[in-house]
Amino acid sequence: MVLEFEKPIADLEQKLQEMKELAKGRNIDLSKDIQSLEGKILALKKETFANLTRWQRVQLSRHADRPYALDYIYEITNDFIELHGDRTVKDDKAMIGGLGDIDGRTVLFIGQQKGRNTKQRQERNFGMANPEGYRKALRLMKMAEKFNKPIVTLIDTPGAFPGLEAEERGQGEAIARNIKEMFMLKVPVICIIIGEGASGGALGIAIGDKVYMLENTWYSVISPESCSSILWRSWDYKEQAAEALKLTATDMKSNGLVDDIIPEPLGGAHKDLKGMAKTLKEVIGKALAELDKIEAEERISQRIDKFCAMGVVVE
Repeated sequence: MVLEFEKPIADLEQKLQEMKELAKGRNIDLSKDIQSLEGKILALKKETFANLTRWQRVQLSRHADRPYALDYIYEITNDFIELHGDRTVKDDKAMIGGLGDIDGRTVLFIGQQKGRNTKQRQERNFGMANPEGYRKALRLMKMAEKFNKPIVTLIDTPGAFPGLEAEERGQGEAIARNIKEMFMLKVPVICIIIGEGASGGALGIAIGDKVYMLENTWYSVISPESCSSILWRSWDYKEQAAEALKLTATDMKSNGLVDDIIPEPLGGAHKDLKGMAKTLKEVIGKALAELDKIEAEERISQRIDKFCAMGVVVE
């Protein structure tokens, strides 16, 4: 999958591949030309990805090859064991959770999971959790608190499922309860937006001591398309909506809504899963080392103060 703004890079990479095949097939020395073209490609990549618009970052966050929660979890942990069910309705496959080992320490992971193909996306409901998904997440978080295990949430959702049946089963109440309970968890909580962070669907597992965003992700009360359809009665203005929403990691950091931005490999996280996972593991380890030094009650107090300070406007 090649995004529109990536096409000039893809064209040069195609030429590079053809040049390498020509040199190999005809036994011609084109090393200088190949090296020159590789330099041009690298320079173009750096220029392109340093000047992305907000809408282009939204597109990158949805890239079909972008790593999902389970991709990172299996790279970061040893012996990951997935846990299922909310003990009330069913197991929501859009919300995953389980225990994994990081350098000898057990951590509870929770995240939204999309899907690679049509069948998986239908099974995972495109990463849109129902109320039972949020109740499963809360059940697992309370279990982690009971056994004094830190919590890491990986957020990637276009929003909570908006269907009638979800509302009938208490979608709003489930998300609100998660937000309330996450403030009071006695164990360290780290939240990382790895793709899309839309509305209450994201916020339902995003209350933590540390909140991070990957470089090419977005976090907003509404998606650019939905915002465009409300304001302009058309999805055609999604690019303008993205600019107005100021939803990128840089915007969120400047507004004090996230703690830090995690850099991605050049071209996006999907270009180097192992490298991105290694960076995430380092960030998680460093954050846990900081949070372990703080008493539980003090952590809770700081967590509440941090979120209560958001949105304050001084005229």
